[in-house]
Amino acid sequence: MFEFRNVTRQFGAKIAVDNVTLNIPAGQMVGIIGRSGAGKSTFLRMVNRLASPSSGSIVFAGRDVTKLKGADLRRWQRDCAMIFQQFNLVPRLDVMTNVMLGRLNHRSTLTSMLGLFTREERIMAIAALERLGIEQAALQPAGTLSGGQQQRVAIARALLQEPKVLLADEPIASLDPLNAKIVMDALRDINEREGITVITNLHTLDTARNYCERIVGMAGGRVVFDGKPEDLNADAVRTIYGTDKDGAGIDESMTSTAINISALSAANQSARVQPLALAGL
Repeated sequence: MFEFRNVTRQFGAKIAVDNVTLNIPAGQMVGIIGRSGAGKSTFLRMVNRLASPSSGSIVFAGRDVTKLKGADLRRWQRDCAMIFQQFNLVPRLDVMTNVMLGRLNHRSTLTSMLGLFTREERIMAIAALERLGIEQAALQPAGTLSGGQQQRVAIARALLQEPKVLLADEPIASLDPLNAKIVMDALRDINEREGITVITNLHTLDTARNYCERIVGMAGGRVVFDGKPEDLNADAVRTIYGTDKDGAGIDESMTSTAINISALSAANQSARVQPLALAGL
């Protein structure tokens, strides 16, 4: 279980995250919504310690992760994988190598520096790529892929960390509706099959309702909504996003990723290849 106890992050005079207290049970899929600047990304960055709280504590399974340093902190960042909006791949490296970089915190410094990956790690990488339907691109430079493909590679890399928690910071913000659905389906599948806790920042309300069992709304750095998807009604949306100059709430159709397609699996059909041959096995 995650316990967030009065977590605050301040940048000079600006308070980005303001006294957040939450409990998140293990295995839950949580969507965090709110306007740009609401504190969503800063909150996630504190969870895996890319940023540290100015005050308060974040406790996971009884351990205060805000106090971790050195090797303990590196192990936590291995256990708490992060998926970014901009993918954070190495464009000149092939897809297989990008995925296997997820193993670096499982290995010695020397083997990491030499880039020596084992046969078992290559098999793990191919299995992750197959799961995401992107194995046919294993030997392509990552920079040649589309945005949706690159995000699937980033998820495969996160899987190779064998994480206990998966964080996703606006994972579909730059994707078209079809690729957004593929990515969100993958995150839900990971949550359901592995029981991994997934916490994701989202801009689109229909996506949060359709994929997350719990929704947290932030405004001005504070949690102003915490409930089930069915509780995210018009009043709750106004509380999270405010109103326009005429006092009207937001038009949710402007934030929708909904698509009407009857054959998604056919549209996403991968060319079948010999995966172990791609891995050089």
